[in-house]
Amino acid sequence: MTAELVRGQNHTLPQTRLEIRVSAGTPVVAGATLGDENGTVRGTEWIAHPGSPQLPGLEVSRQAAADHRLAVDLDALPEPVHRVTVLLALPTGVGGPVRFGAVASPFVAVTGLDGTEIATFTLTGLDTESAVTALELYRRQGAWKVRAVGQGYAGGLDAMLADQGVPRAAELARSIQDSVTRAMARSVAPPPLRTPDADRVAPGAGAPAPVPPQDGHRPAPQPPEPIAEPATPPPGATTGGPIDYAHPRRQSAAPPPPPPTAPPTEPGRPAQPVAGDATGWSMDERLYNQIWGMFEDLARTTAAYRSAVDFAESRMGQELDRTLSDPRSRIGGAGDRAREEARAKRDELTTRAREALDRDLAQLVAEAAVVEPALPAAFAGWDNPVWHAYRVPMEIPMALRIGDLHLPENPALHIPLLVRLPLERGMWIDSGRTTSDAAALMDSARLRGLAMECAVAHAARLLAVYPADEFSVHVIDPAGSAAGALAPLVRSGALAGPPASGAGGVASVLAHLTRRVDLVQMAIRAGAADSLPPDVDTGEQLLIVNDFPHGFDDRSVTQLRYLADEGPSVGVHLMMVADREDASAYGPVLDPLWRSLLRVTPVADDHLADPWVGHAWTYEPPLMPPGSRVLEQVLAEVAAARRPRRP
Repeated sequence: MTAELVRGQNHTLPQTRLEIRVSAGTPVVAGATLGDENGTVRGTEWIAHPGSPQLPGLEVSRQAAADHRLAVDLDALPEPVHRVTVLLALPTGVGGPVRFGAVASPFVAVTGLDGTEIATFTLTGLDTESAVTALELYRRQGAWKVRAVGQGYAGGLDAMLADQGVPRAAELARSIQDSVTRAMARSVAPPPLRTPDADRVAPGAGAPAPVPPQDGHRPAPQPPEPIAEPATPPPGATTGGPIDYAHPRRQSAAPPPPPPTAPPTEPGRPAQPVAGDATGWSMDERLYNQIWGMFEDLARTTAAYRSAVDFAESRMGQELDRTLSDPRSRIGGAGDRAREEARAKRDELTTRAREALDRDLAQLVAEAAVVEPALPAAFAGWDNPVWHAYRVPMEIPMALRIGDLHLPENPALHIPLLVRLPLERGMWIDSGRTTSDAAALMDSARLRGLAMECAVAHAARLLAVYPADEFSVHVIDPAGSAAGALAPLVRSGALAGPPASGAGGVASVLAHLTRRVDLVQMAIRAGAADSLPPDVDTGEQLLIVNDFPHGFDDRSVTQLRYLADEGPSVGVHLMMVADREDASAYGPVLDPLWRSLLRVTPVADDHLADPWVGHAWTYEPPLMPPGSRVLEQVLAEVAAARRPRRP
């Protein structure tokens, strides 16, 4: 299974002949440096770049491109080489973007020669940087590993090379950019869009100009670019046509199996969407990538619309300022006419932008309508009929749905929020009053109860998607206030033990899980995973903590922090149900715990932000439909699968 890395995470490489594939959505320069056991680049002869693309065991692209394939043969590298660092930089002097914050997040995949993905990394969080260290392959104790780096440099390529100790870094960076500029100048521009009337020449023009097709179908809108001049048409305001799905998540060297055939459409209409049209080796992987593609499409088209509206407002203000700065325009009706004309232009631009947005949203709504019924249980909402045919799985899925996301431009269009399994970090379910209207109008007691119901729903989904006996749930409920919400877990027998209450129960559960983390970590370091004591459960563990910090002393808080930091790497995960304000009494002691957990809410709240375009997404928790018995049915199946079978 592909390892989806986050910044700083590493993964063992199972083979030495590899390809590193880059999808950036905009032309970038790709290169690589070789380092010795201390990470030192011994000279320019240890740097592969477009001006010198080949080294022993390494080859990079000869020019800037949106997609790259870097060939690496680790066995063919010189003996002193212990590290291969992959570098990306935006080309200079070609009129393109000058910072990574203005383009889609680059996506890097380490694959085998057959295209099988070994590890992937999306470089998020970049802003003013124009060069970035994407990842590094390094040798440790005879084995090669890959580490996700994502270190950006606002100073560009020369600052990045200087940081690696390359002598005369600025001079080398200029020569690399010069070679890229020459290569781009020699490249042939793609031909214009051909139509039946494409050879028509406009009066007075010296070259043929493409004419829109007669059915009104125009090229798809491109991702938003920063507005450089006030006269530039706003993104999304003058383009039309169907959604453009060309983004990193839907570009992969691994071709997907043929998706289901869509019914034929009438000329001039967008093709009907089908479930599983993204890349991937299995249907689940294709659906996973398709959902992320829908998320990125919605983010991009909404960003284009908001940029167009901002541009229209800004231009109206500039025109009014220019008109009213002349005293003569304030006499008579000149000023009023100027205001009316400026507002009319603003309204026209805004209307055209909204039309483009509505067209793209309609395509996404149609895609969501066919994708949602096709989702497997791990990706599906509780109201999906797939849960009525639920059976305990034989293997772990690649991801789990923990809620939905939507934007105010179309609240009805929900995108599933998926997290990869095994979980990389725990969750903090905020039971306090947030800034959302739903939380402000709700009674505090009801809000706390709803937060615990949300925790039970999350725990039930985790239990349901793991094979029998490979996932256990523990609960700490110091005062017993969550008995009602926990009833489905208790009645079904899905819990590893009764909810712990009182100071003694809290201490016992925390000691048990802390001991498990310690023992498994020591066994892994010693390479003796088979020598664990028989009472240590090596399956995944989830600890639900209700009403924190009531019933906790300083030692218990320290153990919670330890579980949050060290537990996920060895299969122990934390789910806190607490009000951040109640926990503030501990001051900065709990700040690392708060930051290490994914914060979700039991009611709709717009607290999640993506690092790609910075939208504030509204999160919808995965609560059960009113009157549904699906939760009890699923937990009953889980409990039955755990019971020992009689001979």
